[in-house]
Amino acid sequence: MSKLNQDQLKKAIHEINVDKKQRKFTETIDLQIGLKDYDPQKDKRFAGSIRLPHIPRPKLQAIVLGDQVHCDQAQELGLPWIDAEGLKKFNKQRKPMKKFFKPYDILLASESIIKQIPKLVGPNLTKINKFPIAVSPADNLQEKINEAKGTIKFQLKKVLCLGVAVAHVGLSEEEQRQNITLSINFLASLLKKNWNNIRTLNIKTTMGKPQRIYG
Repeated sequence: MSKLNQDQLKKAIHEINVDKKQRKFTETIDLQIGLKDYDPQKDKRFAGSIRLPHIPRPKLQAIVLGDQVHCDQAQELGLPWIDAEGLKKFNKQRKPMKKFFKPYDILLASESIIKQIPKLVGPNLTKINKFPIAVSPADNLQEKINEAKGTIKFQLKKVLCLGVAVAHVGLSEEEQRQNITLSINFLASLLKKNWNNIRTLNIKTTMGKPQRIYG
């Protein structure tokens, strides 16, 4: 059961929106999490992804690694793309590949291209943490991109503090609330003792002050 006080959450959301200044970019709203009674060295490290109802980071950039059909679709949508011949030109060299893919947060690849990736570029995409999402011939490219933009991941690494972008200031306060509530309840479901492992929760805009919503 959720232990989140919705009135307290609404008040905190209102505060971070009232406090916002006009900026040249859209600020994200980050969920800052402090955990307790977890030992990252001994306890099983959790990881989980959830798609939120409202895209938290609409500015994420996508590129298509496509067969002819998906390259044509990408062109129609005004998306950057690269085909098998383009990938071959990297000669499996990591540095030029890293530089080329650096601006892109989301890589989508046709299933036929995914199968060829070890042969075309070796293990380099995995090494630069840019392994693509598979796209089948029946998939809608734009929907796949929206799905990737709307999906957030919680993963415990070496420290008990996590930060995840869960909304942005361009959304309405109700849309922000829905995203934040869903994110927190999902996080609690990943933890071994659920809410008992959460010490504190704060929300903050990119440039704003944190607002405590739990703990």
